[in-house]
Amino acid sequence: MARAYASTILDAPVEAVWDIVRDFNGLPAWNAAIARSEIEDGLDSDVVGCVRRFHLPDGTLVRERLLSLNDRDYSFTYNFETPAFPVTNYLARMRLLPVTDGDRTFAEWEATFDEAPADAGKYVDIVSNAVFQAGWDSLKPRVAGRAASAGAQRWSGFPPSKAWCSTVIDGPVDAVWSIIRDFAGMGGWHDDITKMHMLDGVRSDKVSGTRDFLFGDGHLNEKLLHLDDTERSFSYFITKSGLPWMNYVSGPRLWPVTDGNRTFGTWFGDWVASPRDDVALIPNTEQNVYLKAFHTVARRHFGRTG
Repeated sequence: MARAYASTILDAPVEAVWDIVRDFNGLPAWNAAIARSEIEDGLDSDVVGCVRRFHLPDGTLVRERLLSLNDRDYSFTYNFETPAFPVTNYLARMRLLPVTDGDRTFAEWEATFDEAPADAGKYVDIVSNAVFQAGWDSLKPRVAGRAASAGAQRWSGFPPSKAWCSTVIDGPVDAVWSIIRDFAGMGGWHDDITKMHMLDGVRSDKVSGTRDFLFGDGHLNEKLLHLDDTERSFSYFITKSGLPWMNYVSGPRLWPVTDGNRTFGTWFGDWVASPRDDVALIPNTEQNVYLKAFHTVARRHFGRTG
């Protein structure tokens, strides 16, 4: 199965971007390639199962069915009812994620489908660049500087974790991952971490391995829960810490920003603590642990954030 993909960074908060792209009948408002669109059978554009119909610049009729719409995580999926290209089993998704470091938006658009053997790779390139990236290029000036509407809701701890933050690094995703992937290497990309090493001499890519380190005046142990080279993520939990929390689980994940060959990085954290302690723990963890780690990687290895 083939996969087309394009991602970008938009200069507006996620709520403002979602307010535009959420409308399944709204392509003409932001996509220069679409002049007119309509929803069949008089349905509203946020009714899951509705079908939109529009014409491409060459006159090709396209019909697409809305399969899912999610206001909590800013995403929707759809398929071809009347294909734009000679492909089968086409399933597409658009998803937005907030860039908390600067209040911008990471946007990804992807599709999987089957091509005829003679067309191998042809429609991957067309859909990735002439459709998805061209769509992002058309959307950029329409959202640049746009503010979120009054009363717009961003779900706390997005997605549902106590702490969650994100940034853009001005370096290719595989190069960033090669640095961050080393579970025993955080001392090299966080100024407050020293003497980090794996207990019992195990490899840093051994799931269940434990790293031991000093964080300022504190002594911590963290155990690796998962490591995934496919989605470029890992997670861990704290087994020793002097801070007032329990059941601490955390980890980063990286996405490619194909528009500019950059990296979008997120980091989540979840734990149990008293509300009084969380007032300090949440912002301190997001800013002085997660974002500080990303910023150090960006500065030392790639010159700056993106």
